[in-house]
Amino acid sequence: MRVKRYVVNALPEAVSLIRSELGKDAVILNTKEIKVGGFMGMFRKKKMEVIAAIETNQANAPVQPQRAVNSQVDAAVEQILQTVQRTTATAVMDPPQPTAVDKEKLRNEREQFIIDEIRDLREYMVTLTKKQKQDSGMTEHLLALKEHLTEQEMDMQWIERLLQELLDKQEEEGISFNEEQVWERAFIQLEAWLKPYSGSGISNHVKVVHFVGPTGVGKTTTIAKLAAEQTIKHGKKVGFITSDTYRIAAVDQLRTYANILNVPLEVVFSQMDLPRAFKQLEERELIYMDTAGRNFRSELHVSEVNSLLQTTEPSETVLVLSMTGKTRDMAAVADHFCKYGVQKVLFTKLDETSVYGAIFNLIMNFELLPTYMASGQTVPDDIESFKVESYIRQLLRSNAS
Repeated sequence: MRVKRYVVNALPEAVSLIRSELGKDAVILNTKEIKVGGFMGMFRKKKMEVIAAIETNQANAPVQPQRAVNSQVDAAVEQILQTVQRTTATAVMDPPQPTAVDKEKLRNEREQFIIDEIRDLREYMVTLTKKQKQDSGMTEHLLALKEHLTEQEMDMQWIERLLQELLDKQEEEGISFNEEQVWERAFIQLEAWLKPYSGSGISNHVKVVHFVGPTGVGKTTTIAKLAAEQTIKHGKKVGFITSDTYRIAAVDQLRTYANILNVPLEVVFSQMDLPRAFKQLEERELIYMDTAGRNFRSELHVSEVNSLLQTTEPSETVLVLSMTGKTRDMAAVADHFCKYGVQKVLFTKLDETSVYGAIFNLIMNFELLPTYMASGQTVPDDIESFKVESYIRQLLRSNAS
């Protein structure tokens, strides 16, 4: 018999390794939670230790994918159930003798742990089966779409969901889509997903609009573009407030724009300065507030900025994100701000990238409402309202007609 030990994050991961290394007839002998790594006994991480075995004469047996999935599920579930029975019985008999209440609690905890593991395992196997089915129906045109969206950094969950939608449509219609049909149907599906989040813009009924976001995303220039649009095109009386006193020359930059547009500017250093600033600008129809760019991956900094966004006037907050940022970092920033009720987002520096999947991810994963898309430094021209069709054309532009 060949016995092998695996240390993994979760049981489904071990099942995959066992199937590939030992074959479909391998069985799980034991599972338990262990702690590894760390420093001087601290900061240790929880892992799963899985012991698996197979008869030596079966170790090299060929594996049929679908049969392996089914047999592995059955074998793993059976072995897990046997394991919990053995470990529960052992735990009850080992000294010191626990009370009846302790026994029951321990038994319940172990049983719940096993139930959770079995559920995770079944979900993993269902996902694996679906993926095998999806892969078997993939044409070269669907594969090209998948490759393109992966390069665009769209989350894999959305790519796979889109591909499944197209595969289902093919099956429904009894045809295999050609290249043009694949991209056309992808456009239609993406448009359907994004439509509920379109047409947001900045609300007409608010008086104060706060702009928040990391350092260097272009908040100040964006504010100048929007202020120019409101003053020149719509004739509104606009005012500026800035709390960006951390960045060198930040106040001077906004003051330059304020002078050009003939717009009053108030500088605040803390939340206590806000009543004075709003009093000075009480006759203004619209007030744009620029906040300091910080490390907004830190929830503490997000909380600090959030304290400056309190006002009795009708207001809303817009998160500004640069398309030159890393997708993972933008998601972390969005996650922190969403906890404080921020729903609107504005994307900048589209002219400095050719990767647009992050926009889709942020909208769909955090249910953010896109307002504007900005590119370039020209005030007020290099900004436009978010339009679903235009965005999807950018996302699919190398192949969309």
